Amino acid sequence: MIRTSLSEVVIRAEDPPPGLLAGLREILAHRELLWVLGIREVRVRYKQSLLGVAWAAIQPLTMMFIFTVVFGRFARLPSEGVPYPVFSYAALLPWNFFSSAVSSAIASVAGGGALIKKVYFPRAVLPLSSMLTSAVDFLVSAGVFGLLLAYYKVSVGWHLVYLAPLLLLQVAFMVGISLLLGAFNAYYRDVRYVLPIALQVWLYATPVVWSMTLVPAQYRTLYAALNPMAAVIEGWRAAVLRGSAPDGALVAAAAATAGVVLLTGYHYFHYVERNFADVI
Repeated sequence: MIRTSLSEVVIRAEDPPPGLLAGLREILAHRELLWVLGIREVRVRYKQSLLGVAWAAIQPLTMMFIFTVVFGRFARLPSEGVPYPVFSYAALLPWNFFSSAVSSAIASVAGGGALIKKVYFPRAVLPLSSMLTSAVDFLVSAGVFGLLLAYYKVSVGWHLVYLAPLLLLQVAFMVGISLLLGAFNAYYRDVRYVLPIALQVWLYATPVVWSMTLVPAQYRTLYAALNPMAAVIEGWRAAVLRGSAPDGALVAAAAATAGVVLLTGYHYFHYVERNFADVI
């Protein structure tokens, strides 16, 4: 059991150091605080819940069932030769990780006002720690996906190694968005009302229920640059379902966008975080 108090793991400093690498070093210096806050988020999320962490599997399975009936059976959207439940779940796994992490991270800054006003620590710890809960849900959902692949007798191979860089790309993208929108939400609470609508629209604008093959080949690289999650999901399907490497052009375009979003989000967050105690 972790008994470390927040006051014991906070390292004081006069002013956060500039630069992404310097900011990363400071966050690593506060890694115990990051861990304590993350564990607290996990406990609070499933406290007094009858099914507990099982909800992490129930949500994507429910969405998979609905998508299979509506888009697989009725709309008969192509599923690239694999059972539609597997096809949709392969996309829901990274997508739910993204949407859940961004939603919780954005709310964490405004919700951490009491701690912000008491002690100094790098404020980016708040959105990053809230993402740990989504990471736990992701691991549980990934285990269910493994069972689903076994049930439908979908074989996988060494191409699963490509999932590591795809996850790194996704994390960089969602951290950048979370820092940017988390800072906005501290000043303008409208963000928390707009976000669920935006994520719902984003879901259907991403190849979750439909195949990337529906996008004309000449526009796919641009599409991946505008929507990095499309490249991530297409990469998952390539590595897991097709046993092939992700499209390099799509991943490169998505990585470029994710890098810009990460740098923009970090620098904006760093610029406004000194005023959080006054506006929250």
